[in-house]
Amino acid sequence: MLAHLPELDDLLRLIDAGGRHVQARMACKVDCGPVQFDVPVISLGSHDVTHPAVAFVGGVHGLERIGSQVVMTFLRTVIERLKWDTLLHRQLDSLRMVFMPLVNPGGLWRGTRANAQGVDLMRNAPLEAEEPVPFLIGGQRLSALLPWYRGPAGQPMQPESQALCDTIERELLSRPFSIALDCHSGFGAQDRLWFPYAHTTRPLPHLAELHALRCILDEGYAHHPYVFEPQSQQYLTHGDLWDHLYLRALTGHPGHLFLPLTLEMGSWLWVKKNPRQLFNRHGIFNPLIDHRQQRVLRRHLGLMDFLARAAIGHRRWLPAADAREALRLDALRRWYAHRPELR
Repeated sequence: MLAHLPELDDLLRLIDAGGRHVQARMACKVDCGPVQFDVPVISLGSHDVTHPAVAFVGGVHGLERIGSQVVMTFLRTVIERLKWDTLLHRQLDSLRMVFMPLVNPGGLWRGTRANAQGVDLMRNAPLEAEEPVPFLIGGQRLSALLPWYRGPAGQPMQPESQALCDTIERELLSRPFSIALDCHSGFGAQDRLWFPYAHTTRPLPHLAELHALRCILDEGYAHHPYVFEPQSQQYLTHGDLWDHLYLRALTGHPGHLFLPLTLEMGSWLWVKKNPRQLFNRHGIFNPLIDHRQQRVLRRHLGLMDFLARAAIGHRRWLPAADAREALRLDALRRWYAHRPELR
């Protein structure tokens, strides 16, 4: 039996509203006990693989419904603007946009972080941390009854994880330049933009390029709320999907540049303003009061529009060969000052 989620119903209506401008496909079907769910992928813009691409992902953790809603709000904005925005049409002539807002529909339906098999999709990649990870939160194989379960050792990735990886490889890694933004909630009192690595405290090879992206965000979007940092500054994990995809890009597409980012919305702010949310497991990860939810949905539209524009104009801000080392050293001082051996 094919079940329905409010978010999935909304997404199907958005696909209809996009008409000829959007292409939709089902990346996989997910079994969740007696019901099945589709995992949709929506794409629009240029089919030319020499043009850049940007992807917006949400719903990897079923409890974090706000991540799906943020991505779908931006998709709705894009589809509505297609009716009148000539500049947007010109942008899409040289940009591919990909949306995957409901990666884990089983988790959304069950109200769980993990998928229907109890697997945390963001710990599910075949990648081991190089350094010690925090107990449980870094990923564990003890039991699906405990949080942050990675899945059985040596088994294929979960269908949702594989569908996400296949989509990114097909739509982004095949292009010379691409950016991905994966929307989550539940960490701290500030909105953070994390970049790899999560499996090691070593800096990634494209540190200079990420530092350049941070610079144009700071310069072009004054007073933005984001802390831009490597995830390893907070904690390490096994099985991170974005580390896995970044490493696949390095080995499988060495001439291309793929910059994955994770938006961690600071949900502690919502709890601080409404402490009663602590007694609701959804309230720990999502704003429950309407006006706060609307504020969050508006808050990140500028970031997503910025990333689309940054992808189109990447040749104007990526560091030239003679400036790259200076940017890398500046980034090391900013993010890895605690590791003097790296400077």
